Amino acid sequence: MSSIKANNILLEGERIDDLQINNCHIIQNPEKFCFGMDAVLLSGFAKIKKGESVLDMGTGTGILPILLAAKTEGKLFTGLEIQEESADMARRSVLMNEHISQRINIVSGDIKEASRIFGAASYDAVVTNPPYMNENHGIVNPDAPKAIARHEIKCSLEDVVREGSKVLKSSGRMYMVHRPFRLIDIIELMISYKLEPKRIRFVHAYKEKEPTMVLVEAVKGGKRRLSVEKPLIIYDENGEYTQEIKRDYRF
Repeated sequence: MSSIKANNILLEGERIDDLQINNCHIIQNPEKFCFGMDAVLLSGFAKIKKGESVLDMGTGTGILPILLAAKTEGKLFTGLEIQEESADMARRSVLMNEHISQRINIVSGDIKEASRIFGAASYDAVVTNPPYMNENHGIVNPDAPKAIARHEIKCSLEDVVREGSKVLKSSGRMYMVHRPFRLIDIIELMISYKLEPKRIRFVHAYKEKEPTMVLVEAVKGGKRRLSVEKPLIIYDENGEYTQEIKRDYRF
């Protein structure tokens, strides 16, 4: 990427990060909010087929649409984001990645209004990396962008599941990354909105430690059958990334 092009699209405090896949890059501001490993792992867990349309609910700076467009043959990836500053950053990142930009659309809007914005049964798949904490969990960050990304300030887990179910076509899939301590809430809400959990994979920092993340796939109107996949381990005994993480996620 040329320095001239970078200087033309960056605002104060921003930087361009190389995503190490398909020559894709993303604009981030470390003082606001940067994507984490959870988004990268979700992009690998989601199974997007050729020609499918995908909605990312709460796209932030657009990391999931960019990664999924780089990795899959999906037709269109739409990112929905309520924070205009993040949405603007996502749009500039999309324009910067010219080779995939025609397949990505960033929309400013509220997750709670997703079905009104896009219409019912509009998407083949939904991906989401929602805020993990509700009002009973942890201290809310005083920085608004970080607080909104981490706590259920602008939307609740139920908002995400309800609207995700509405915008999905029959047999469409929802892919979510969350924290294991919310798994019961996730499953109960999904079932109540006719999303049947089909696959679960726990993510562990080390194999002897408790999981820190859980990846969930649910199918709209699916039959009841749940598969728990083998754990995904991030670090080996030497503190290095495991071979699976290096091979599949390019860390």
